[in-house]
Amino acid sequence: MRVLFDANALMMPLEKGVDIFSEVESLVGGYEPIVPTEVRSELAGLARERGRRGAAARFGLALAAGCREVELGDGDTPVDERIARYARDRGCLVATSDRALRRALLEDGVGVIALRGSRRVTLERG
Repeated sequence: MRVLFDANALMMPLEKGVDIFSEVESLVGGYEPIVPTEVRSELAGLARERGRRGAAARFGLALAAGCREVELGDGDTPVDERIARYARDRGCLVATSDRALRRALLEDGVGVIALRGSRRVTLERG
């Protein structure tokens, strides 16, 4: 099983106190963590900020270093659409707490790992 992580999922450990990799492991068992190059770039930009958000992005970058990096391609298409297409075409789950992306993924038949409540991570099938 492959799980694609978006930026906010990788920032969850510091922002929400959730060990996202352990939570994913408990939901799906063994998996390959994937991070798009675009997500790594987004985290790098956010990491320059001061305060909690910047710290969470820096932590997310450290987590991303342990993931396989992939290119989503087609730079003219919005990143969320490229994430959805990549996940659908390759049978990946997506870890995100972005509501709009979550809704689009589920409508497209892609499984989503998301935070429910303050610390409960769930798997929703599309």
